[in-house]
Amino acid sequence: MSQTLATTADAAQAVTSKGTLDISAFAGMFGGLLLVLLIIFALAYLLKRLNLVSGTHGVIKTLAQTPVGPKERLVLAELDGQQYLLGVTSSQITLLDKLQNPVTVEANSFANRLKLSRQDQQ
Repeated sequence: MSQTLATTADAAQAVTSKGTLDISAFAGMFGGLLLVLLIIFALAYLLKRLNLVSGTHGVIKTLAQTPVGPKERLVLAELDGQQYLLGVTSSQITLLDKLQNPVTVEANSFANRLKLSRQDQQ
């Protein structure tokens, strides 16, 4: 009888310790995942701050775009001071017009508004 009771106690202790190991393994995996995500976001932030990612600093600039369908849009692009109106679909890009008079586009993007709000706070 006492031997059966001891075996039951040993089994209960093994289950408890096994449950603790599973939780600690899960916590370790979760911590590792968080660490990897933090490293990814930190590197992305550094790349953006150091301007290592090419944005609008290239030769061709996208000034504006307007969707006209699910996969179609009109794009106003600038190359060497000349502006072009392009029709863009999922399968092709078509030159619609080479603008004689440049269009001034107001930069009202979220990024620009965020920069302005940061400057106002400083």
